[in-house]
Amino acid sequence: MRWIYSSVLFFFSIFICAQQSVSKNDSISIVTKLFKQQDDWNTGDLDAFMKGYLKTEYLVFSGSSGPIYGWKATRDRYKKSYSTRQLMGTLDFEILNIISLSDSVAQLQGSFYLKRDMEDSKGFFTLTWLKIEDQWFIISDHTSSSH
Repeated sequence: MRWIYSSVLFFFSIFICAQQSVSKNDSISIVTKLFKQQDDWNTGDLDAFMKGYLKTEYLVFSGSSGPIYGWKATRDRYKKSYSTRQLMGTLDFEILNIISLSDSVAQLQGSFYLKRDMEDSKGFFTLTWLKIEDQWFIISDHTSSSH
């Protein structure tokens, strides 16, 4: 029994230690980039919006239709799904939590509300951010929505 208790305590302590606060500077950088994306979206500039994502084939976007791999495929998906300003609507992000997974990897959980003339959309997202040469980029985006 002592063995089970020790094992549970060990794994629990690893889990707690792995979830550390993001430094103030890194947190500001991530949040600034996220809200720049929000502004870019709200002005209809999808190309500027995509600058928040790491331009690599390793980028993964997971949504209701499954994962999409690569920066170009992610951009193409956005351009197809949101081809007009009416479809894009007005986007609002809310940050729920940011945790550090390492010195160069952070995870942000948030929610979004997309106001449109047609049908509004809302949901949640988890973004994995990668720090490269003091800049943060999204390397993984998992977004779920409910209309």
